[in-house]
Amino acid sequence: MTLIEQQDNFPRDRQPTVRILAMPAHTNPNGNIFGGWIMAQMDVAGSVVAVEYAGGRVTTVAVTSMEFHKPVFVGDLVSCFARIQKVGSTSITVKVEVFVQRARDGQLLSDKVTEAVIVYVAIDERGSPRKLPERGPDFGRYW
Repeated sequence: MTLIEQQDNFPRDRQPTVRILAMPAHTNPNGNIFGGWIMAQMDVAGSVVAVEYAGGRVTTVAVTSMEFHKPVFVGDLVSCFARIQKVGSTSITVKVEVFVQRARDGQLLSDKVTEAVIVYVAIDERGSPRKLPERGPDFGRYW
């Protein structure tokens, strides 16, 4: 799909957890944005909702899936959307989807470029797993 064929599929029904502009310093040797930089932004976005749910510190314990669909370019506005998928007694599983918005010929086009499922564990001040607080069914409904 070329940039001209892209549609505006940006999820406007919810707020992005993290938004950042892709800069030249984030490029790989091919000139595209380095996948590791995108992964770092995704981990930050996922941890934001995990911390809110946990009411305290969390640590990343697994990336159970990750798919890079399309490249990210310098100048793209990168938006990470994070949503809790599952909650255990100490763990929180978060799905993170990444969309870019690109300004071309007076239009702002968007495209989904990456997605992942990341697992976080709530930890105490010693770094040991701790039980998550009880939350109502509506907690985090705006993610």
